[in-house]
Amino acid sequence: MALSSSCRTWHCLLALFLLSSAAYGQLSPSFYAKSCPTLELIVRATMIKALLAERRMGASLLRLHFHDCFVQGCDGSILLDDVGSFVGEKTAFPNVNSVRGYEVIDEIKRNVELVCPGVVSCADITALAARDGVFLLGGPSWAVPLGHRDSTTASLTQANSDLPGPSLNLDQLIAAFAKKQLSPRDLTALSGTHTIGFSQCLNFRDHIYNGTNIDPAFAALRKGACPALAPNGDTNLAPLDVQTPLFFDNAYYRNLVAKRGLLNSDQVLFNGGSQDALVRQYAANPTLFASDLVTAMIKMASLTPPSGTPTQIRRNCRVVNS
Repeated sequence: MALSSSCRTWHCLLALFLLSSAAYGQLSPSFYAKSCPTLELIVRATMIKALLAERRMGASLLRLHFHDCFVQGCDGSILLDDVGSFVGEKTAFPNVNSVRGYEVIDEIKRNVELVCPGVVSCADITALAARDGVFLLGGPSWAVPLGHRDSTTASLTQANSDLPGPSLNLDQLIAAFAKKQLSPRDLTALSGTHTIGFSQCLNFRDHIYNGTNIDPAFAALRKGACPALAPNGDTNLAPLDVQTPLFFDNAYYRNLVAKRGLLNSDQVLFNGGSQDALVRQYAANPTLFASDLVTAMIKMASLTPPSGTPTQIRRNCRVVNS
């Protein structure tokens, strides 16, 4: 009788372990190989449609992924709308009137749910969309670590404190990335994603008017669409990469060497500091940049919420399941 009871206890413990492993198991690129084998095809097809409509969307979704992973880990928390008393991250200063592409994630989620209902997290969809945006614009591809679940919480406070701003100096950037277990090399590689996309005048105004490490001709060019007196022209856009803003390459680093970084947080990577040599290497060697970027993206995409965080697979990426 004691033996039978012991076996039942052992089976219960094993079941609990397996359930726990399923919920918080190891991330893997093949996580959905059996439960949703067409997932990556669905994401790729929807991303092709989105980029045909607007090439800039590739950069927007990459930024969305970055802003998700830097707050509570890659948990889809950035996608949650403010509903009733629930306050999400969309109104955080780094996100409000800035982060975009939510409707593309919604469309991918709808398409995935038609084939694999209740299986794939919004966090994983965001990570795959970011990867495909880079690849479809000419950049590298990588095996995305999958198996994230969606948080039922969000942190406006952490979004305001942990997302690195455009005015940070190099030491502040290194510290912000170290907080997410990312090295200075990861920082410099991930910053190279600014080879695509655009930024608003309010983010680079101080750099072009008051910066000392900027090419005067480049500053003059950008002043044309960014008046000195705020809030005039605050939302006017300029390309982060003056050479090829809609093509993923290593021109960003050549811009830095020429003191043509749009944001202060870009140019500080090449300003007589610890990352100068690496910036020169990336400027000269696109293969090295691509390799280091893939390593850093996989590290960032592997960030998970703290142990014990309540999670689920959201049916609608914008709201917690009822």
